[in-house]
Amino acid sequence: MTKKRKLKRGRILLALLCLIMIIGTVGYYYYFIYTQNNIEEYEVDELSIQHQFLTINPYSRSGKSLKKVKGIVVHYTGNPGSTAKNNRDYFESLKDKHTASVSSHFIIGLNGEVIQCIPLNEISYASNQRNKDTISIECCHPDESGKFNDATYQSLQTLVSSLMTTYHLNQDDVIRHYDVTGKNCPKYFVEHENAWQQFKNSLH
Repeated sequence: MTKKRKLKRGRILLALLCLIMIIGTVGYYYYFIYTQNNIEEYEVDELSIQHQFLTINPYSRSGKSLKKVKGIVVHYTGNPGSTAKNNRDYFESLKDKHTASVSSHFIIGLNGEVIQCIPLNEISYASNQRNKDTISIECCHPDESGKFNDATYQSLQTLVSSLMTTYHLNQDDVIRHYDVTGKNCPKYFVEHENAWQQFKNSLH
């Protein structure tokens, strides 16, 4: 083979290698950016998730895109004894009341039921400056201590673990509202650091 032919063959191989890299990059973008971050109705085999999306409005569901998920934020409702439906309906009422700007992707009720309020490809109004890159979960609680009962706790474990798998996150990516702003939320997990660490260690 002449030197000229070897040079030509080398250029062809280089072009093929570049093409393979481009195809790989596009494939990566499609799977991790488009597929993973354009989830609307979320399903978990072990949970009964009710899809009750809020009406798009400036106060609880802006419709703004959530382009990349880097974390999961755990909250508590601050309304002892209230149900997941009560809190979902409160978020919905804000489109008419205009009294606050607040919402969450999920609400977990006292019986372990889960309501999804916002598609996972949109931001919620729950975690201040972390709204832009996190999934938010509000949890109901039976009393002023803010401690979740067993049903709520178990559903939270299952939901967070599933979201971690979906978005390729680890335990350090699961945080409290407190870790963003210093707010006493979720109250029991802020006031009992050992309980929070125990919860995080239970995730897989």
